[in-house]
Amino acid sequence: MSNRILPLELIDKAIGSPIWILMRGQTEITGILRGFDDYVNLVLDDAVEYSLDPRDKNQVLKKELKAEILLNGNHVAVLVPGSKGPEDSLASKS
Repeated sequence: MSNRILPLELIDKAIGSPIWILMRGQTEITGILRGFDDYVNLVLDDAVEYSLDPRDKNQVLKKELKAEILLNGNHVAVLVPGSKGPEDSLASKS
């Protein structure tokens, strides 16, 4: 048998660890994945939202969200398990 892994299995392995979520549009969210369902609705702890400042497109706004949030899976474009987000990716480039 091949060692292939299904998408929901990958998300299941990420429970309890940091995850970086790229939403449709230009919003990104990071947090600790606590749970999900078959529609990829996600429950996150310690979530932080990153978005472009509408007045200055070169400026990124960082907003800490409530302790626990629910993301609608219809708005999720990309999941990056194990990453702490834009700040993590910028640190690895320097």
